[in-house]
Amino acid sequence: MTAVSEETGTVGRPVAVVPPGERGATRIADRVVTKIATQAAREALAPLPAGAAAPHATVVVHHETVRVRVHVDLGYPCDIGARCAVVRRHVTERVGTLVDMAVREVAVQVERLHLAPAPGAAHGRTA
Repeated sequence: MTAVSEETGTVGRPVAVVPPGERGATRIADRVVTKIATQAAREALAPLPAGAAAPHATVVVHHETVRVRVHVDLGYPCDIGARCAVVRRHVTERVGTLVDMAVREVAVQVERLHLAPAPGAAHGRTA
């Protein structure tokens, strides 16, 4: 039940005062959720390997639930499963906290692996 009180308006007539939580709804645009998911993936992978593309995300929002697909480049060698798990956890936590929606799925798609230079390897061209 909505509690409505009356106050006197500027013309002396009573005005209904609706509590702040019941005045309306806030809708967060899908593109905002996408930007938050992308930033969260970037945070989870920092620092990015040399030559790697920045992560990007796509989201589907349906009835206050979110499904996310994140595309990433990883340095190699690494534990690919563990790196993806870190991204998944961080994106779930950040999106869920910042937009107050249930994150049902975070799929991490590894687009490219970037080989790390071997220690002591020559850089550039050698004669």
